[in-house]
Amino acid sequence: MNIQLLYEVERQIKDQALSFEDTAKLRTRLAYPILARFEKWLVAEHAKVIKGSPIEKAIMYTYMRFNKLSRYHLDGAYNIDNNGIENAVRPVAVGRKNYLFCQNDDTAESTAIIYSFMGCCKAAGVDFRTWMIYFLDHVHDYDEDYTMDIADLLPDKLKMKGLL
Repeated sequence: MNIQLLYEVERQIKDQALSFEDTAKLRTRLAYPILARFEKWLVAEHAKVIKGSPIEKAIMYTYMRFNKLSRYHLDGAYNIDNNGIENAVRPVAVGRKNYLFCQNDDTAESTAIIYSFMGCCKAAGVDFRTWMIYFLDHVHDYDEDYTMDIADLLPDKLKMKGLL
């Protein structure tokens, strides 16, 4: 059983820049048979391994979650994995010891907010400093006009409007 075959399907989707609907169709046609073979492999291998062994536990763990793991083929908006998110939060995990120097909860919360904004900028392909200057210049416009949505100042929204 080769999970890499599923990633080959994902490469085809990316290369062809498919819509969510077409992605789901291609995954159903190409990825689902791979997933079905994997499920059969799990059942067959489970019969061969020693009960209670680490490999048996791993097979059962995977098999018990198989429906959730394989569901991504039904919706083209789903990602095959969460690697993008894991890569985005890695700097936060790496810096965890540094956060001990925040001194108090308020400083730690402020640091978390700034890191969140930095992550939003990175995900949107926006320079953090440029966005922060724009944000600080315009955030007070929202103090008096409650019809305005402050979410419009988020990096991705400003980029879509061509303001960054």
